[in-house]
Amino acid sequence: MTDAVKGPASDFPAIEKKYGRPVAEWKDLIRSSPLTRHMELVNWLKAEHGLGHGHANALVTHTLAE
Repeated sequence: MTDAVKGPASDFPAIEKKYGRPVAEWKDLIRSSPLTRHMELVNWLKAEHGLGHGHANALVTHTLAE
């Protein structure tokens, strides 16, 4: 029996399917951005890359927690 993925990572399969990029690419984009604050990054992903708020938030949350 395996445990279900919880938290922001639970959105990753949907993000990859909807936006056509692997999560690793999104994380690299976030890390390479000059922005550092959570909401700045979320808003940037939404404005520049067309992500929805929930997906952008999940990616930023998971990336900044690493």
